Amino acid sequence: MQPFNSLNRELLALRKQTGEICRLFNKSPSKGNLKRIKELFAQCGEGAIIESGFHCDYGNQIAIGDRSFININCTVLDAPISEGAISIGDDCLIGPNVQLLTVSHAVNPTQRLNKENFAAPITIGNNVWIGAGAIILAGVCIGDNSIIGAGSVVTKSVEADTVVAGNPAREIRTL
Repeated sequence: MQPFNSLNRELLALRKQTGEICRLFNKSPSKGNLKRIKELFAQCGEGAIIESGFHCDYGNQIAIGDRSFININCTVLDAPISEGAISIGDDCLIGPNVQLLTVSHAVNPTQRLNKENFAAPITIGNNVWIGAGAIILAGVCIGDNSIIGAGSVVTKSVEADTVVAGNPAREIRTL
């Protein structure tokens, strides 16, 4: 993983600009403000719905498939580099208060003092349901048709057609 410093001037300015677009949408979730949110993304499919309370850091590495639904208060900590990309497939259901976190801080104390961040992508397949309050960590892939139980913390990739739940999330059953 390539480190990046989220406190450099360019990234601070980009995050501020993106934050303002998110604040406008959350204050007034009009079609125009939703359009501004979707324009941040690398790709946003037909019929994708995003409810108010949405927050992302940059947006330019986010891809959302057709007919996916993102419920209220979704937090997406994306990175401005390809290692911090987030891909959400078609027909996904993202519950309220879900967090998708591609960014992490350095474990090494010296790197952390230098404010170095690391990122790893999150990939969510098609027809995935992520329950309310779930947290998906960096580097996780969730296979098609899977279900993530409410409140789960997903630290490892999930096979297709699998139900996981808990902290850390563990396989409950296959579909």
